[in-house]
Amino acid sequence: MSLSRQCSRTACSGGAIATLTYVYSDQTAVLGPLATFAEPHTYDLCAAHAEGLTVPRGWDAIRLATEFVDPGPTQDDLLALADAVREAGRPRQVAGTAAASAPYEADESGTIETGRRGHLRILRDR
Repeated sequence: MSLSRQCSRTACSGGAIATLTYVYSDQTAVLGPLATFAEPHTYDLCAAHAEGLTVPRGWDAIRLATEFVDPGPTQDDLLALADAVREAGRPRQVAGTAAASAPYEADESGTIETGRRGHLRILRDR
């Protein structure tokens, strides 16, 4: 899982630093800082594609920022990642055990479920 968004251009794996929006009614392309959320009908661009942006003939290009800087991960991003890792590492109750029993009681085979990834389960012996 990646916390940062990638460039919308095909076959580009660069990190997005700018957002491009087309205003079709005004025949204008607006290139600005990376939007807070990925929105439909907008395109996230890496530094190379943001700098080399060209618009269709007859269109105007508005650049809201002249320099695009990669913001990098914020403190909130790092805390969210740490919380996700902690949550994934917590043991979980086996599906067949009663709710009133101990939270991590072993099932009939003596195993305890310690994690889950999609349809896979992480088990450890008692």
